[in-house]
Amino acid sequence: MRIVLGVAGGIAAYKAALVLRLLTEAGHDVRVVPTRAALEFVGRATWEALSGHPVSTEVFEDVADVPHVRLGREAELLIVAPATADLLARATHGRADDLLTATLLTATCPVVMAPAMHTEMWLHAATRANVATLRARGVHVIDPDSGRLTGADTGPGRLPEPEAIVAAALATVETGGVRDLAGRRVVISAGGTREPLDPVRFLGNRSSGKQGVALARAAWARGAEVTLIGANLTVPAPAGVRLVPVGSTTELREAVRAAAVDADVVVMAAAVADFRPAAHAAHKIKKRPDGTVAPVELVQNPDILAELAADRPRPGQVVVGFAAETGDEHGDVLHHGREKARRKGADLLAVNAVGDGLGFGTAENSVVLLDAHGTEVGAATGSKDVVAHAIWDAVVSRTAE
Repeated sequence: MRIVLGVAGGIAAYKAALVLRLLTEAGHDVRVVPTRAALEFVGRATWEALSGHPVSTEVFEDVADVPHVRLGREAELLIVAPATADLLARATHGRADDLLTATLLTATCPVVMAPAMHTEMWLHAATRANVATLRARGVHVIDPDSGRLTGADTGPGRLPEPEAIVAAALATVETGGVRDLAGRRVVISAGGTREPLDPVRFLGNRSSGKQGVALARAAWARGAEVTLIGANLTVPAPAGVRLVPVGSTTELREAVRAAAVDADVVVMAAAVADFRPAAHAAHKIKKRPDGTVAPVELVQNPDILAELAADRPRPGQVVVGFAAETGDEHGDVLHHGREKARRKGADLLAVNAVGDGLGFGTAENSVVLLDAHGTEVGAATGSKDVVAHAIWDAVVSRTAE
């Protein structure tokens, strides 16, 4: 893929070198377009050595090739990282006073901007208005992370990690620039809940959260405002989404219900424990000298998906659930999935087989989509990103109806 990497003048410019390395190692052809200020932080030689291409900052350099038009026309993806408050302002107002802003004006490909600045600048009304304007025009502006900034400052405004920027940018290309979830608020649960037994032990499952994270990444790429309720994730949350970490089923239930109040779509992709210990021991449970095992009494957890489907806080809210099944002597995976679909009442239920290398922790997945009556309305097999987009296709189709 032909990618233009724009770099604005901020201390976080050093991270852009890592973004560049990740893109080139993945086989992409990357042209770096820094601003004059960016070269104060990372020199021209670094960008040229890592990209294998000459670097220009001005429209009057290499005039015969008309770079400010050619770069934008040829690019299949344009990433700006970091995007400073100044760069966001110039892009918003259509300025073309250097090669980067001129390229932004001629680009017809997806554009992803990763802001980085001090907290006060990020929260300033002017910056917020600029971000809103750019997003309304179809630019994917990733929310910055919250953390250590220059000096002793801490707060929102930190550039997301290079891996997160690259993943978010490439996910944007996967949609072909389609933003059919723009303006929608989406809540997604992911991972596996853990029910504490004592201070060191818990009841849990092998869910990694990969499918839920893929759903969040795909929804963000398609324009949604995404809240990810993450239960013990083993993979990082994608850039651009709001992460709410939780541990147990009770914590997940509270977080999902709070976030669902303003949501257009709720997707319960987390593997939620059906049971929890009736009591949580204050100290580590010891082995008995006589070799007997102390019984563990279990109580049933609330059915979060059924609750959401039955009591929706917003009219027209779409609820999507997941059913991880194994099949048994009473029926196969799809048989149990149909029963669950009718019992839960969700608009869509993604049924997938788990166990023996299937489902949990794998790179690929295979799901059958059922409606609330247990009728098959779709299916998808492939990477978890492919499955995620298929699920969002079904959601978009349902909301259009």
